[in-house]
Amino acid sequence: MANILDYIDWRGDLNFAQSPFNEVDNLILAELAFLDFAQIVSPFDGGDPITLRHAAALYFARENGFAEDMGVLVPDSIPELLRRCAQSARFGDVLLYGYDAQLDLAREKQFAAVSMALSDGTVYIAFRGTDDTLVGWKEDFNMSFLPVVPSQAESLVYLRRAAQVYRRFKLRLGGHSKGGNLAVYSAVQCEEAIQRRIAAVYNNDGPGFSSDILQTEAYRRMEERILTIVPQSSVVGMLLTHAERYTVVCSDQVGLWQHDGFSWAVRGASFVQLDDISSEGRFYDAALKELVTQLTPAQREAFSNALFEVLSATDAQTLTELREDGFRAAAAMVRTIGDLDKATRAVLRDTVRLLLRIGAKTLRGAK
Repeated sequence: MANILDYIDWRGDLNFAQSPFNEVDNLILAELAFLDFAQIVSPFDGGDPITLRHAAALYFARENGFAEDMGVLVPDSIPELLRRCAQSARFGDVLLYGYDAQLDLAREKQFAAVSMALSDGTVYIAFRGTDDTLVGWKEDFNMSFLPVVPSQAESLVYLRRAAQVYRRFKLRLGGHSKGGNLAVYSAVQCEEAIQRRIAAVYNNDGPGFSSDILQTEAYRRMEERILTIVPQSSVVGMLLTHAERYTVVCSDQVGLWQHDGFSWAVRGASFVQLDDISSEGRFYDAALKELVTQLTPAQREAFSNALFEVLSATDAQTLTELREDGFRAAAAMVRTIGDLDKATRAVLRDTVRLLLRIGAKTLRGAK
């Protein structure tokens, strides 16, 4: 099946006047937010915007012509996506500005964003999803029991700053995975004056929210402009709750690997859409919702803290380091589990048992 790389080959010669911005363009720009643009794209408080074409040249010069290691779960195709975008008439002259990347171990915060001014007079604000860092994954787990995580709060700060810098522009917000959640959160929490300037918000297989946020007047004001896109067996995108409409797209991967946006099928200027999520997707959705229902927020917090205490014992900072450490990392985790107090070990054991029990029960019901 064709994907977003093929889309650039097909339509990269058409500017936004010839072919208006669409959902595929959205995913392309959202994926580019995963790249490290430090010292290339200026923050809002210093330097000038830079074309995507120039940014790509500097990026590959810094990497000696190679691509940075994107990590275990972030697609390795993203640098190639940047290369093709830079060579295209559609994306080459997009102006990048306001790059901001923050990693705070103490606060358990992983955040990054970049703003992209398009030739159609709009700005796409791209929020990065979860990267290869363990702290990024810890923050994702924290979403299950905290009303607001640090990257969500930071996304609102960023949106306000971008809206001030681009006062005359309409805004589009988007991101993949956690980045999609940040796009929706900032759009819902910002002032009405900024909301009126937001043309669309794209949540590309990102988790939803607690019902408290979905019932607010601010959410209802934005709801019709929020588009959530999920693959047919979505796992991440079905976490928590979505009140807005969602589009189901065809992926050539299976299970959790459908989260990879490069696996989503493209036809023309759109994704190949399906009527609904698959039976596998409904299985994941039912199992995850039952898990959240059966665990109190305190239990979710205890499990998250215990799990990452074990992972942190390896001294690894990223999933890549955890994988490369191999047996040494596994031995360190086993020792740490043995050193945990009885209550913490019980939290880990009981939650894993609950996961297995819910999975088996949901699977039986799906047959």
